[in-house]
Amino acid sequence: MTTVAILPISGANGEKSYRAIAGDKHSVGKTAGQALDALTAQLDEIEFSALLVIQSFQPDSFFSAEQQERLSELMESWRVARDQGLALPPEQQAELDSLVELELRAATARTAAFMQQGNS
Repeated sequence: MTTVAILPISGANGEKSYRAIAGDKHSVGKTAGQALDALTAQLDEIEFSALLVIQSFQPDSFFSAEQQERLSELMESWRVARDQGLALPPEQQAELDSLVELELRAATARTAAFMQQGNS
């Protein structure tokens, strides 16, 4: 199953949009749904089967405000580098990869907690 991350982003003018990322494919939309739709159009039908959990992107016990802020900063640096045909420095790319993995784990933990609440 392909892992898809959908992250909120703010443009230079402060306008909020969303970036959906799956491996080397990515898309942007005004809403999380638009970003996901644009991304799934790039994926083969076989590549995309998913359980979709939409989070409010508020800090919680699984992923802190500081982690969200740093993830946002690194994503902005990644976009600037990408637009210039460059890559992030290895230590920043490693930190970005780690935060994306932590957010994925946080989403999994959130889902498990949500499912347990539903079974209580």
